Amino acid sequence: MTHSYSLPRSTPEQQGISSAALSRFLDAVQERGIELHSFMALRHGHVIAEGWWAPYRKDLPHTMFSLSKSFTSTAIGLAAYEGLLSLDDQVISFFPDETPDTVSDHLAAMSIRHLLIMGSGHHQDPLASLNRTHGENWIKVFLHAPVEHAPGTHFTYNSGATYIAGAILQKLTGGSLLDFLQPRILEPLGIENATWEKCPLGFDCGGWGLSVKTEDIAKFGQLYLQKGLWQDKQLIPASWVEEATSKQISNGDDPNNDWNQGYGYQFWRCRHGVYRGDGAFGQFCIVMPQYDAVIAITSGAMQLDGVLNVVWDVLLPAFQQPVSPIDSDSEASDALQDKLKSLSLEPPVYECESPLAQEWSGLTYQLEENKLGFNTLSFTLESGSITVTIQNAAGEHQTVYGSNGWNVGSTSLLRGVTETVAASATWKEDNLLLLTHQLVETPFCLSMALTFEEDGLQMSISQNVGFDSMESSVIKGVALAGTKDV
Repeated sequence: MTHSYSLPRSTPEQQGISSAALSRFLDAVQERGIELHSFMALRHGHVIAEGWWAPYRKDLPHTMFSLSKSFTSTAIGLAAYEGLLSLDDQVISFFPDETPDTVSDHLAAMSIRHLLIMGSGHHQDPLASLNRTHGENWIKVFLHAPVEHAPGTHFTYNSGATYIAGAILQKLTGGSLLDFLQPRILEPLGIENATWEKCPLGFDCGGWGLSVKTEDIAKFGQLYLQKGLWQDKQLIPASWVEEATSKQISNGDDPNNDWNQGYGYQFWRCRHGVYRGDGAFGQFCIVMPQYDAVIAITSGAMQLDGVLNVVWDVLLPAFQQPVSPIDSDSEASDALQDKLKSLSLEPPVYECESPLAQEWSGLTYQLEENKLGFNTLSFTLESGSITVTIQNAAGEHQTVYGSNGWNVGSTSLLRGVTETVAASATWKEDNLLLLTHQLVETPFCLSMALTFEEDGLQMSISQNVGFDSMESSVIKGVALAGTKDV
């Protein structure tokens, strides 16, 4: 059973950091238009600042995307030290049933170590074009892909490689990655209720799909900062921490690019002597050994370098100051706390009230065929809220929107699983209703603009971040006779 454990808290000044510097960081985030969802800064093992942009909350997990890879690497390292596997084991030795009849020299030479350093030899990720919801054997897809380069000689960022590494461990143990990490890492750190997406074969995905809370990211980073030592117990061998976070393969030669500083075992080297785990749309575990500091961030940012740059530009100079406690500054401290408590992502709000809203309330619209699979939409106006029901192949999905403010509920419409959503509705014009869905366990914010017409509607849909094109899609609908007088 996991025992809940919170990191110790401290004022910034007690750990040698000024509250004013942390306030400047928050100001810079806002000025640069960076959408952070949470932020936690640690110095000398103490949390010196933490904040969540409402409607995000500290008790909710956030999907990690590729930050998951660093946890998978940790599991592989522990398995190696326990003798369950060797980093030099051949990948194909674990998958005789999925290995192609003709094995190339490059595939035969591929080892677990090559998977960890993104040096499998592939020119591109074999799983990149795979529809991950399709019931294919991902191991077979990976092993049957051409291996163009000698393993260990060519860096290609490759989530499929991490998936295979995780699958090897899960095949050896008969349990999931979470099962393996639970007694070794998660329970000692007090990380509770972690979840991991699974592949069609039932394995934790390894390269992505882990969901944990922001403080869990911070604990993981602190564990690595302490070279695997936690409360007088060596959870991870210090030699593994050193290997995993050191440059194992070159990934470019631009001295100013944080993606060109070298790659370890599922950890990125950074400028300034820093290393990190990171995930799509700005999920970060940033470890600063030289300054005895850790930064945990979740966000909804398309440009990850923008997030790192604001850390380097504003926070790093503060950590470079003398490490001894500095004089307290009550005014700066109060100002910082006020900022942290008032962080929020505000939905669009317009002062318009539609005199025609009651005419459309209760109508059901038949939607034209669309890639989202939405079939019908109905709209009901209530006191202080608006309810929209959308039907797709899985059934009806009802969302209640706060009027000009967030209403927190749940939905299974947008990603096929039930998840927490903060939803808001506002009339921009007499016939234009804006619906905002902030999926607060993810980076995603989905916006729908409903334009009501005499006998139908037009729905324009856009999203803040994503792997596909961010262009809006437009869906038209026709009011169904009999749902209300039309």
